[in-house]
Amino acid sequence: MDIILADYLGFCYGVKRAIKLAREQAGKDKQVVTLGPIIHNPQMVKQLADEGIGLVNSLDEIDKGTVIIRSHGVGPSVYKRASEKGLRIIDATCPHVKKAQMSAKTLAEEGYFVVIIGEKAHPEVKSIVEWSGRSAVVIEDVHEAEKLHFVRKLGIVAQTTFSRGKFKQLVDILIDKSNDIKVLRTICTATEQRQAAAEELAMKVDMMLVIGGKNSANTTRLASLCAKKCPTYHIETADELKDNWFHHIEKIGVTAGASTPDWLIREVYRKCKNKNKTCKVY
Repeated sequence: MDIILADYLGFCYGVKRAIKLAREQAGKDKQVVTLGPIIHNPQMVKQLADEGIGLVNSLDEIDKGTVIIRSHGVGPSVYKRASEKGLRIIDATCPHVKKAQMSAKTLAEEGYFVVIIGEKAHPEVKSIVEWSGRSAVVIEDVHEAEKLHFVRKLGIVAQTTFSRGKFKQLVDILIDKSNDIKVLRTICTATEQRQAAAEELAMKVDMMLVIGGKNSANTTRLASLCAKKCPTYHIETADELKDNWFHHIEKIGVTAGASTPDWLIREVYRKCKNKNKTCKVY
């Protein structure tokens, strides 16, 4: 049995930066918390909690200390309220997310009707909506794109972890919705690299293992893309691996979301390797 790792997998720059910023704050204040999970990986969030970095879901839960803005970003109202409460703010927003936020803000200020291609319920998308002055419309499927009315000026941005193929599909529909269109392609390079590498690998193996938080949009999307090519299992930890998955399997592909730490990937790799002592690892 061969185990092949995707060319690009695991932590991206924005996630590494967020974790580094959080860890640098441990012990610097009596209370250090992240506003929402700093990244969408429960195991990493627990590890930070063990290091003294707490978690709150609302600024109502904290009156003093340090608040760390999650990698997914927040709207301007959160910065204003945190400042008014006298909280020390550490901004761990991913630079790519910040770019998407500022792109939406600029488009709105230039008079464009802003469309955000992404998932309505995702915290990153919610933050981009707020930076647009709450004037943006979120579109995540073909039906919604087709329903959009004709507008004089149309500006388009994307959730940074959105599927590049689906983004193109929706832009192709929206292109007929205005005579003045500005498309700012804000999908990050790390997302594109991971998606392309996962799809390429999935076509060469008998089974794919996709490691990452079940609440992680980019990991879930990797699993969805791989599932179109071969049997695919989305797992958070090595404990979820089942023996029957490996029956008659000669090649296993492994990838991981951008918020999946290396130690979780190593644990899955070791457990897969132990399934067959003669396996090769690439």
